[in-house]
Formats: sequence, C-alpha cells, structure tokens
Amino acid sequence: MSLSPSPRRPSRGPRRRSLLASAAGAAGAALLVGCTGGSGSGESGGGPSDTERARARAARDSAELAARYAAVIAAHPGLAERLGPLRDGVVRHAEAFGGVRAGSPSPTVSGTASAASPSVSARAAGPGGDAGDVSDSWDSQVVPADEKGALALLAGAERKLADRRARALLEVPGELARLLASVAAAGAAHVFLLTEG
Repeated sequence: MSLSPSPRRPSRGPRRRSLLASAAGAAGAALLVGCTGGSGSGESGGGPSDTERARARAARDSAELAARYAAVIAAHPGLAERLGPLRDGVVRHAEAFGGVRAGSPSPTVSGTASAASPSVSARAAGPGGDAGDVSDSWDSQVVPADEKGALALLAGAERKLADRRARALLEVPGELARLLASVAAAGAAHVFLLTEG
C-alpha cells in the first residue's frame, strides 16, 4: 500500500505558521516593552504626551482604514458580506485607541476628516486606477473598478499599517504597546483573509 502525500496547492500569500509566528513575535515584544516603567514621555508641559499622541494617531489610522473599507463596500456592494466583519473589527480597534463611533446605522469612526461618507470617498477607477501609498490621504485614493484590485488596495493598507504599528511597539509604554501588538496581529490576519479568501 503506497501512501503518497496529498498534492499541495501553491501558496499565494503568507502561510498560517508565518502569520502566527509574526503575531507571537509582536506579542512577545509587547510583553518586553510592557515591563518598562515610566509614564510615557516624561513631559510635564501642557501639551499631549508622546503616549497620547501615539494613541491618537493609532485611532486616526484605524478611522481612516475603516473609511477605506466603507468606500470599497460602497463601490463594490457584492463584497459587503466578506468585508463587513473586517471593517467592524477595524472600527473596534479605533474605539480601543480612543476613537468614537458615530451614531449612523453603518458604523463609522468620527473625529477625523477621513471618516467622510463612503459615497463621497468612493470613486470607481478606470483600468489605470492606482492604489497609492497608505500615507496618502484617503481623499486622493481611488477605489479600483474591479473587486480584486479593491481587495488588494485594502490588503496593502492593512499590511503597511500593521508594519508601522509593529515598529512603534518599542516607543510606547506597556498598555499601549500591548494594544498596538494585538491590533497589528489582527491587521496581519486581515491581510491573510483579504488575499487568501
């Protein structure tokens, strides 16, 4: 009796093991950072501390990402079932960082100009639509006309934001570092779901 291994399909994205390993690494870094003392920046002035600025930026970044999801859903209603739970997670991340949920039936995060109505932000692109860089303002972004391109736009934004949050772990104190690590790991999982689903 011959036991031949089952054929494996070629991998198009990160493997589950590498995704879990990166999430574990981010969590481990957060635990190490969490062991440091201090109140953040040590500033005693009237301005916001480095920690408060980092938390506000994280909330703003999540709000902008939620607006991107809303724009893609508005441009491609067929993706709503697939993207809705991911967008809801991003909205909860913004809330965890101190963002505020708007009172509309479609949850959006307020507090930034980027959380504009998806119908205003979403514009279908022609064949040459460019996803742009995650640091560009959403207003200059164009939602690609094809669903695959729209998913790639979201996956790229999630990936860049998760990477930026992972790099920021060493610069913030314990609680915020743990939250950043958790949200960065969730962002990496979103990338996997957007590219493999």
